[in-house]
Amino acid sequence: MNEVSNFFKSAFSADNVIFGFDGDDLKVLLIKRGQEPYRGKWALPGDLVYPNEDLSTAAKRVLLELTGLRDVFLEQVKTFGAVDRHPLGRVITIAYYSLIKISNYEVTPASFAKKAKWHSVSEVKKKELAFDHNEILDACCEKLQATVRNRPVGFELLPPKFTLTELQHLYESILETPLDKRNFRKKILSMKLLIDLDETQEGVAHRPAKLYEFDRERYRSFIDEGFSFELKESKKKALSQLNTEQALTSDSLQN
Repeated sequence: MNEVSNFFKSAFSADNVIFGFDGDDLKVLLIKRGQEPYRGKWALPGDLVYPNEDLSTAAKRVLLELTGLRDVFLEQVKTFGAVDRHPLGRVITIAYYSLIKISNYEVTPASFAKKAKWHSVSEVKKKELAFDHNEILDACCEKLQATVRNRPVGFELLPPKFTLTELQHLYESILETPLDKRNFRKKILSMKLLIDLDETQEGVAHRPAKLYEFDRERYRSFIDEGFSFELKESKKKALSQLNTEQALTSDSLQN
């Protein structure tokens, strides 16, 4: 009996990776912890699951308590169960992610979250987060990169009206690589996913760009059926990679 009881000494937690987009960069919402362990460190919004609640309920409660965000759709991504991932004991965490429009939500930190702030994903990857949250963020970024190749994602992240440049910046931020402008526009327009609003940007110093919105019916059909959205990288990056490969080949031959 004592041997069996040892299997009931683990805790569960829920960690939330909330992505947003500000027009230029893919962002992730982080909290600054106000208590130990990892007091003062940036972390994903996460906490322990209560004994009387299921996992999805816990994920939404934790997000609300720490950031003030409510009514956010969360998708389960992966479970992390390294024995030493939490310094206070065995804690198995379930990672969730979500895509939201930053402008639609007001972040209000509470509980042990000293601060709650949007951060550029590219910058966060250079920092050391609390616990194993860098690993969790990487897993959710990989999930998003896989999703964007076979499902549309812009509706959840872009404003109702947007330019093709903004849409391309979104894809480049998610895929972490520059894309060829001509090929991107040809691909996205051929899918009949966008509606040309016959409007242009207002209040910009440069030549105003055309505005588009998503065709909701078409968008929903792609969510259900999926598509293949493989895109070519920018010529500049492709050339850089080619030069690198040629240099490596040259070095190999010389050696």
